[in-house]
Amino acid sequence: MLIFISGSINSGKTTIAKILAEKIPNCALVEVGLFSKFIDWLPQDKKNEINLENASLITNNFLTNGFNVIVTHPLTKKDYDYLREQINIDEENVFTFILNPDLNVVLSNRGSRELDEWEREKIKYHYEKKINNPGFGQVIINSLIGSEETAKLIFKQLK
Repeated sequence: MLIFISGSINSGKTTIAKILAEKIPNCALVEVGLFSKFIDWLPQDKKNEINLENASLITNNFLTNGFNVIVTHPLTKKDYDYLREQINIDEENVFTFILNPDLNVVLSNRGSRELDEWEREKIKYHYEKKINNPGFGQVIINSLIGSEETAKLIFKQLK
């Protein structure tokens, strides 16, 4: 099983993915953005291309070895289509969820996270580019529900 969790920065992707990974047997979590640490010196657009390629390779490796995989990233339609082309899995085993809290919620400091100015501007950019409602996947408006409840909603869809 392959689960994509998309949404803007600070929408809850990682938190919800970690909750799900605890409930789903034999589950690997692939956070696409973490690959940037290996190539910090590259411009952001180049990093994204390489990060997506690395995510698809690692995801295929996990799937080939019998793992369930959760992939988190703020996905554009182009990024999503690229990953779907590269990752070898039957369509009925793919689930895609888009986290879409209200902009004022996602721009606030949530949990222990303190947003910096770059993150706030990137969030505004994500909402302008419709990362929060890109026209694919199941959109979940998680403004008024917590991470546990959001994870439960997703988990029900997986059964």
